[in-house]
Amino acid sequence: MRTLRIVHLLYPTSAAPLSQTQALLDVQGLRVTFDTDRGPATVVHGLDLRVSAGETVAVVGESGSGKSVTALAITRLIDYAGGRITGGRIGFTDRAGVLHDLATETPEAMRRMRGPEIAMVFQEPMTSLNPVLRIGDQIAEAVMLHQGVGQAEGRAEAKRMLDRVRIPESASQLDRYPFQLSGGMRQRVMIAIALSCRPRLLIADEPTTALDVTVQAQVLRLIASLQRELEMGLIFITHDMGVVAEVADRVVVMRNGEKVEEGDVQRIFDAPEHPYTRALLAAVPLLGSLADQKLPVPFPVPDGPPPRPQDTVTDQPVLEVRDLVTRFDVRRGLFGRLVGRIHAVEGVSFDLRHGETLAVVGESGCGKSTTGRSIIRLEQPVGGTIRLAGLDVTRLNRSNEPLLRRAVQFVFQDPFASLDPRLTIGFSIAEPIHTHRLLQGPAVEQRVRELLQQVDLPVEHIWRYPHELSGGQRQRVCIARALASEPQVIIADEAVAALDVSIRAQVVNLLMDLQARLGVAFLFISHDMAVVERVAHRVAVMYLGQIVEIGPRQAVMGDPRHAYTKRLLAAVPVPDPRRRAYARDLDDSEVPSPLRAPSDMPTVAPLVQVGPDHYVARHHVGGLY
Repeated sequence: MRTLRIVHLLYPTSAAPLSQTQALLDVQGLRVTFDTDRGPATVVHGLDLRVSAGETVAVVGESGSGKSVTALAITRLIDYAGGRITGGRIGFTDRAGVLHDLATETPEAMRRMRGPEIAMVFQEPMTSLNPVLRIGDQIAEAVMLHQGVGQAEGRAEAKRMLDRVRIPESASQLDRYPFQLSGGMRQRVMIAIALSCRPRLLIADEPTTALDVTVQAQVLRLIASLQRELEMGLIFITHDMGVVAEVADRVVVMRNGEKVEEGDVQRIFDAPEHPYTRALLAAVPLLGSLADQKLPVPFPVPDGPPPRPQDTVTDQPVLEVRDLVTRFDVRRGLFGRLVGRIHAVEGVSFDLRHGETLAVVGESGCGKSTTGRSIIRLEQPVGGTIRLAGLDVTRLNRSNEPLLRRAVQFVFQDPFASLDPRLTIGFSIAEPIHTHRLLQGPAVEQRVRELLQQVDLPVEHIWRYPHELSGGQRQRVCIARALASEPQVIIADEAVAALDVSIRAQVVNLLMDLQARLGVAFLFISHDMAVVERVAHRVAVMYLGQIVEIGPRQAVMGDPRHAYTKRLLAAVPVPDPRRRAYARDLDDSEVPSPLRAPSDMPTVAPLVQVGPDHYVARHHVGGLY
């Protein structure tokens, strides 16, 4: 009785004791409405959702289906996102066994529950983390706030959580800012913050979208182990049906704000009943499905003709990279003493031909994004040569810099962060045209309209702002902007990673169509091996800043020779609940850190030929993998 009084003091609401059969979370008839210029718009219609302690429920569906809005409603963060709960109840059982209706809780009570009772991992860690606070302080803040410990204890717990989410050099990472971490490491920091208070219910909104396959496997195992340890309920929101097969006990399929199907994960994959569920499963790219195809093949289009292989490659290289080296000095102390050096890119060499797609794959921190950024000079390389259409652009000057800026364009992973929210879509696309003085006057607007049509967007979008478009539409705008300068090379850095399966298929098909029509070459940086198999002519595998295997896509993915390539392919989630990761004996050991002492130089392994245009690194220890 004394415990119950204390709970009521902490949560002054109409709470009731939990019965023995009560679920951890019991959502009944949930309705969520947003007020718009055209009146109220209901985006979640009478949703029922039930989660028991220790159970994982996957909520799947395309963008706009209401998945994330449902999560925001459960945590009552929807109150700060322009929405409101207009119907239903959200029953939640707290740690003391008391039942609450979260739909009617006060904001103060919800603030106390978020963290120790309910935690959420968001999809975009860069917008969720405070850019001006060190990550150690952000984790410690959550621990100090909800566990009532001091700064030293909070700091120690922050380091322990970074260790648990497999962030290397955790002691030194505590003092880094979010922008100094890769996307995968930022997502692991978000997971560390969410799990630091050991919540009873964890809502993970696309938590592995930005992660490569091996780190994704590690994170999924981490969440599963903590779930068993804490008997934590888990709502896993995703569009990746391979991940659903790995983690889910039950699956809830949403479309247009409604639940269209629910069932045991095995039944959903074996015998989906709703046409929409069947369409979702059909859109999942399966690794190995193109093993007999030498050339890239677009995704099949419903009710359309069978896709044809893309043969667009010429023999002439448009981009030649030789022995590229990019390093970052680590300095500490009052006088900025050099204490270490991050060897992000070491001796990378490759050619990119006209009309070719070279996919660069590897784990977070392997150097694939830094390679792309170094080519376009967003990072300054310290060694090597870069030739573009035969012209040396290694050192920029007045004659070659305009060529590089116009001929090589970059498409980033996060389109919302890439577009200026204050500028219209038309202005953003027109900016490269003005910068490079390609057209003037009314011809500029006409060219912008043509570019919108090329990326399958209505010309009326020319007057819209980024926040008025979906994620897939924003990424199309970024592609249109990249095409505006008539480039010869487009570097696509995880350009489709955050898109759901059907939108991803559309954007990939768009890129392949543009390549066939315009002859543009793509450096396709990705961690999604199934998409790489669909889009690439050749594949380069990077490990600790070096290319360890490169060759035709069919050879590298069908007959991998390097142990690391085999590890990457083995970690790809399989959309079959019978073949979960724990049954596949995955190697989830941590990759060594690229941070070395200033005097400790890495050994660059030479590449030896093992097949037609197929090369593998020969290491000084262990011979040829």
